[in-house]
Amino acid sequence: MRSAWWMVLALLAGSVLPGTVQVAPAQPRDGEQVAAIRKAIPEVDRIFADFQLDAHVPGLVYGIVADGRLVHVKGLGVQDLEHRRPVTADSLFRVASMTKAFTALAILGLRDEGKLSLEDPAETYVPEMRDWRYPTSDSPRIRIRDLLNHTAGFVTDDPWGDRQQPLPDGEFSALLREGVPFSHPPGTAMEYSNLGYALLGRIIANVSGMPYDAYIRQTLLAPLGMDSSGYDVPGSPVEQRAIGYRWENNAWSEEPTMAYGAFASMGGLQTSANDYAKYVAWLLSAWPARDGAESGPLRRATVREVAQGSNFVRLRARSGRTGATACKQASAYGMGWISALDCDLGATLSHSGGYPGYGSHVLLLPGHGIGIFAFANRTYAPVSGPVWDAAMALHGAGALVARKAPVSAALEAAYAKAGAMYRAGDVAAAGDALAMNFLMDRPADDWNAELARLKREVGDCDTGAPVRATGALSGTFRWRCATGRIEGSILLAPTSQPAIQKLELGVIRP
Repeated sequence: MRSAWWMVLALLAGSVLPGTVQVAPAQPRDGEQVAAIRKAIPEVDRIFADFQLDAHVPGLVYGIVADGRLVHVKGLGVQDLEHRRPVTADSLFRVASMTKAFTALAILGLRDEGKLSLEDPAETYVPEMRDWRYPTSDSPRIRIRDLLNHTAGFVTDDPWGDRQQPLPDGEFSALLREGVPFSHPPGTAMEYSNLGYALLGRIIANVSGMPYDAYIRQTLLAPLGMDSSGYDVPGSPVEQRAIGYRWENNAWSEEPTMAYGAFASMGGLQTSANDYAKYVAWLLSAWPARDGAESGPLRRATVREVAQGSNFVRLRARSGRTGATACKQASAYGMGWISALDCDLGATLSHSGGYPGYGSHVLLLPGHGIGIFAFANRTYAPVSGPVWDAAMALHGAGALVARKAPVSAALEAAYAKAGAMYRAGDVAAAGDALAMNFLMDRPADDWNAELARLKREVGDCDTGAPVRATGALSGTFRWRCATGRIEGSILLAPTSQPAIQKLELGVIRP
């Protein structure tokens, strides 16, 4: 399944099905953010329309999730060339390797139930692996964690893995009993492996006692109300299916429809935009960490765990036209997701899906509560480009509003003491709010001289401006003053009564 290494909640007006999860946004609805998204829609629509034409894609659908719901969705082209049925938000597309995130969440759910540990040797649950010959005498046994993070030592298996989708379970068992060659000793490198995720599917089936697809439906698809989604593609309504095509020799040809098999856990899911948006909204609702009741099929903390990439960090270019001039992303593979830091977009989670007849991509911006996804019915259609360009269009429209972390009582109190210090021109005004190191690192006389210098330059300041929390014990702030502005940061000590261990103040220069 081609990965991005190479190549919403749709609670629309109407009732919610009994037994489904109702996803609320992590914070109250931000009408300004949705308004900014709508401002960018014409540009987003142009980006995807141009892509469909340039990439020879028969049909595609894309959506933007924000505020716990699908705020924009649009279909372009047709889902089949014979009957010319138009693509809609209910058209069913195979999403290929975007399936891996469902598999990873299922593994984490079994872990939460105490049925396995990520540190367990995979052979504990897949006995066919026990007699494997490892590449070196000091190689560790493959852990479940290694399979999740593509660090098991297997060779990258695109496009071989794509064609293994319908492999019968018995033949998969025979393949495993024969043993597989290694590209690296386990745990020494990251190499994308569909085989590894097929093994995770086998683990899910063996541990849960039910077929992989049935377990995913019971634990994820059904609770989220994803009733049109599943793995039996030939058995799904043909009038709703987006048929997969290949563009070759300046013509489209239909790809064969592959049935469910042993490799379904690496790329077999079929879904619609309306269904997938529910899943994206649920994922985004896990951020930020907070108090409150859990409402999803898995704990919020478990969902956030997928952002923890392996320690094999890489530099990569952002997908899309905007990536040509952007700074490189620092990225690592997590659990069914690529976790990356982008200079413009901040922390991101993304994954592509490439498959005979299909291409797909999803991008989450957890810090902004926004998700963008696209599905296309052309072999390996590189839809990651327009998805990331659409994200940059939202950025340009001011739609990437950061979710604000709550300000703790300790931070609020310490920040007030910092303001008192400035107003008095004397660190003594902080009283017992200073940690034991504060005046050891910089004597009181030096601090008072610095406060006097700042006052001479910018005068009195409005120290009542809000502090922006960067954590429960840290924050940043800006003060408007008589003849300038001051920006600063505050850091509290990890003591039972948090006190100021560090304070920085500086005049903002043009």
